Formats: sequence, C-alpha cells, structure tokens
Amino acid sequence: MENPAAPNHLVKAVKAAIPDDQVLAHITTLFKVLGDKTRARILYALFESELSVSGLVAVLEMSQSSISHQLQTLKQAGLVKNRRAGKIVYYSLADHHVINIFDQVIQHVNEK
Repeated sequence: MENPAAPNHLVKAVKAAIPDDQVLAHITTLFKVLGDKTRARILYALFESELSVSGLVAVLEMSQSSISHQLQTLKQAGLVKNRRAGKIVYYSLADHHVINIFDQVIQHVNEK
C-alpha cells in the first residue's frame, strides 16, 4: 500500500513557498479592503478612467463624504493614487498590479 503522506522533499518545497506571517497579514488586509462592495465599485470606476471625487460621485451616485472616506481606505491600502491639477484632485488605480488584479477578478467572475 502506498504511503498517503507527501514525500519529504515536496513538504519542504511547499513549506518554503508559503509567505511569512507579515506577508500573509498584508494579503488578508488587501482582500478585506477589496471585499467591500462600495470600494469595489470605486475601483471598477477607476479601472475605466481616472476620476475626481465629483466625477466618482456622479458615476456612482453616492455622497461625496462616502466616496472620500472609501478613497482614503483605498489609498492607505496602496490601491489608488491621486494627483492634483489646480484645485481638483484626480484618483486612479495605483499601478499596473492593481489593474492586473482587478482585471483577473473581472475575468474570473465573468467565466462561464
């Protein structure tokens, strides 16, 4: 009868591949941030285009204070960035990693 336990070299390789606790904590925090419907809507809007807070208010039909609060959370998580043009602040996804993550999630959800 074959031993059901994984070979020792496989166990060592899998153990070595698992990120440390600090990295895992960052991953779970990121998923918590992404797990909010309002923040997901904001990210999807920013996936389509850079927008100001007033632009996000118009697109998402939400209050400015609600949008601003969620943008602060997304910015702290490193998912969005902003730039100032005069008095207007524009928001966009932070980098290509965020775009890739969001694109992969959209593709996965839309698979049949």
